[in-house]
Amino acid sequence: MRIALDAMGGDYAPATTVKGAIDALSENNDVSVVLVGNEASIQAEIRKSNYSGSQITIKHASQVVGMDESPLTAIRRKKDSSVSVAIDLVKRGEADAIVSAGNSGVVMATALFVLGKLKGVERPAIAAVMPSLRDHFVLIDAGANVDCKPVHLHQFAVMGKAYARNIFNIENPKIGLLGIGEEDAKGNELTKESFKLLKSSDMNFIGNIEGKDVFEGEADVVVCDGFVGNIALKIAEGLAETMAKMLKREIMDRSTGKVGAFFLKDALKSFKKKTDYSEYGGAPLLGLSSPCIIGHGRSTSKAIKNAILVAGTFHSKGILNIISKEINDGITRRDKVAVEE
Repeated sequence: MRIALDAMGGDYAPATTVKGAIDALSENNDVSVVLVGNEASIQAEIRKSNYSGSQITIKHASQVVGMDESPLTAIRRKKDSSVSVAIDLVKRGEADAIVSAGNSGVVMATALFVLGKLKGVERPAIAAVMPSLRDHFVLIDAGANVDCKPVHLHQFAVMGKAYARNIFNIENPKIGLLGIGEEDAKGNELTKESFKLLKSSDMNFIGNIEGKDVFEGEADVVVCDGFVGNIALKIAEGLAETMAKMLKREIMDRSTGKVGAFFLKDALKSFKKKTDYSEYGGAPLLGLSSPCIIGHGRSTSKAIKNAILVAGTFHSKGILNIISKEINDGITRRDKVAVEE
């Protein structure tokens, strides 16, 4: 399978993107990568790595989208940007998936405009993987849609369920609706109406789940609108980084801290790994007609590597076909119920 990688996307590109691509190829021989961006810069990074394989090709793009540029401006004025060229490769069938750690708003808008949505999908949504006491869970939507209707949250749940079941092998994922209380009647109009839709569905819906409980791992998929989801995601990322810094400071400020840290090094290493976003690579924008993985702007080469591997798995397992079938089966069921009523 061929992955189009926005080689200029991210705070540390192209060094991290090129290294991430090379590392991914060393772990999966079935993947090839098209590095899209400034050819001279990309070739310079490849020479530094001494890579001599044949699984990497370069597609030159003369423009780069800045992290602070608006999607509308980028789409109109930078048609030869690394993001646009990479997505166009997927559109033309010259690549099977797109991975980018660049401007997420531009990636989402361009991918939606060029690739389009799967049949039946009203709003594509970002599915972010987050750690929990039991393992991890999928947060959807993590930032693609600010204003949503109940039917959108229902579709987010369907897409999140398909992703959790097929990527993480969870046989019957438990779906929770993020809200301000566990009681059915609590929440705003959106969450109350979404609750009714999810409860009447054939999904394994466990009801409302409060923010303080999401990391307990009771739900495998946590559903919300993109405004709430993005705030939850950013708070969680910031809290994890702050806790790590606080812990390090407390250890260094105590005379016995370094000795204690020595005995706890394996536990501390495990904790860091579980809370490190780079372990999960990137978040897929579910609901598009082709796989699109969006990475963190601060993505390291490890994060890029894992994002490429996620894209490969996403494509090889046919997640798009599964999502399309389940979305349209759900629409058929709702139409049937409406007729019977």
